[in-house]
Amino acid sequence: MALNLEKSFDEAMLDIYRRAKSEAKYNATRFLEMLHTHGGLETARILINDTRQSDGYTELYLRGKLDLTVEAVVIDNPKWHSLFTKDELEKARKRLADNGYFSK
Repeated sequence: MALNLEKSFDEAMLDIYRRAKSEAKYNATRFLEMLHTHGGLETARILINDTRQSDGYTELYLRGKLDLTVEAVVIDNPKWHSLFTKDELEKARKRLADNGYFSK
């Protein structure tokens, strides 16, 4: 079950890459490289645990597409929560809150 959940999460990460390219006209090449190198789950953990928000996150923020960030995918869908620690979920939630995501 956990393996299937991770595989589904990998697909969700590839999906936000594709959606960012089509909906936000943002080609997140570094993110795609990370997905190929680390897989979706490890990529998400790296980005969430980084003390700085990524350049890709900033680009999506500037384009009004925070819903396409790793943080939003993780927080908005409770089915992914079991893949992350409480600390990681809180970091993702805080980054989104700090950028006005929940005040829509």
